[in-house]
Amino acid sequence: MTSDCKRREFFGLMVSSVLSLSPTVRQSVDSLPGSGPSGRLWDPSRAGRPLEPVVAADNDAAIQAIEKRLHCTCGCGLDVYTCRTTDFTCTTSPAMHQHVVTLAQQGKSAQEILDAFVRESGVAILMAPPKRGFNLAGYFTPSLVILVAGVLLVLALRRWTRGAPAPIPAPPPPPDASPAELERLRHELEQFQE
Repeated sequence: MTSDCKRREFFGLMVSSVLSLSPTVRQSVDSLPGSGPSGRLWDPSRAGRPLEPVVAADNDAAIQAIEKRLHCTCGCGLDVYTCRTTDFTCTTSPAMHQHVVTLAQQGKSAQEILDAFVRESGVAILMAPPKRGFNLAGYFTPSLVILVAGVLLVLALRRWTRGAPAPIPAPPPPPDASPAELERLRHELEQFQE
């Protein structure tokens, strides 16, 4: 019984010490003073670089549409717009964004901007291959494969549900009895039915 009380006291002491350290730990984790329990406010310079101020071109729908058609070359597999708006440690997507904005400010159309990136980095920079030549196979092959698989599945299901035709039962063999035994059986059946 005394060991149980000591255990409770020990755990109580541990919990109170952790709770007393909690404000100190929380204060050292928050990077800016004045951030409270409703959320943490992080200092962008802690990520390794200060963020550039946002300009109107950053939120332009035409620029965003172009960036959504370009692969970010940092290796994330995302388009430039998604990478630059979600991964704030990436330095590649902001540079690509600035290149797109610069080309747009020079009066180039969306297709000219995409062509400039293709000239610099190759067709792999595009999120989707151009719809011409052999690339058309990439657009039509998945639908064709799904269609063929569906037809084969329907044919297989029809074959399985039909199955083999039910065999016609053979007539029963003639009874193995003498004519006298058959006559006696017939007579007893007639008496039973009356």
